[in-house]
Amino acid sequence: MLSVCLLLRWGCLLPVLLLLPGLLAAQPAPLPAPQGRFLKPTVLVGEPLDYELRYAHAPDLEVVFPDSLARFAPFEYAGKTFYPTRTRNGVSLDRAIYHLRTFRLDSVQTLALPVAVLQGPDTLSILPLPSRVRLRRTARPLPAGATAPPRLRQNLALVPVEPVFNYPYWLAGTLAVLLLLAGGAALFHRRLTRRYQAYKLRKNHGYFLAQFARHVERFELSRSATNVERAVVLWKNYLARLENSDLNSFTTRELVAYFENDNDVRKALNATDKVIYGNLQTEEAAEVDRAFQRLRGFAERRYASIIQ
Repeated sequence: MLSVCLLLRWGCLLPVLLLLPGLLAAQPAPLPAPQGRFLKPTVLVGEPLDYELRYAHAPDLEVVFPDSLARFAPFEYAGKTFYPTRTRNGVSLDRAIYHLRTFRLDSVQTLALPVAVLQGPDTLSILPLPSRVRLRRTARPLPAGATAPPRLRQNLALVPVEPVFNYPYWLAGTLAVLLLLAGGAALFHRRLTRRYQAYKLRKNHGYFLAQFARHVERFELSRSATNVERAVVLWKNYLARLENSDLNSFTTRELVAYFENDNDVRKALNATDKVIYGNLQTEEAAEVDRAFQRLRGFAERRYASIIQ
């Protein structure tokens, strides 16, 4: 009876023993562990500290390194530097350097950042061996027998501080001045424009009178028809700018018609045309002088009527 039970028991275990080597062979190989290390053995409080994380793995693995939201205690995260994946001889290498700071006073501080490996719907977190860094203290140790740190020495002497240019206030002041100038220009634009135009007219009028008097003086000295022609051309050009028109291209008849048959314009231009296009006679010099006076007087009247 006992033999029959043993045979039945071994008959039930035999299929399991036969399948066990296949099940063991089907299990995946364990993943390699990443490597983490501090790039210097000691650090001061608040001093920048770099932590290097490396992971060599198969090229088909999806690996995710920690970001700024990871847990870096007892350190504080200050930045990171990632390097592109390099694959050589069928092995891919991922590498990143994390920039940290510490404000803890522990003599020895450790850190181990995990690497996440994505395998279908599962995520495996693999930790490297903890890396240690030693805190380098700058304060002297207390003397033997001392129970409290020494008292601080008070120093109330003022330290000269170099003045710094106050950019915000200057920018605000400059902006306020520009706004005032823009407002003033918008408010007094028409008045300022009229004053500027009056200034230009007054300056051009003074220049015309001086040049016209010079041509008249030259005519009195030489009695030349060229000086008469130059004086008439100067008069036309001045009136063209004054009237904002192309009067300098008008003929004598067109000018007389434009100025509504003004007596001074008609008589003066008729007299100058005789001198320019005819022969100058000695007894006609007095008539040319009167023509100059009429042209100058008419120009002054037109100027006075426009600036009013």
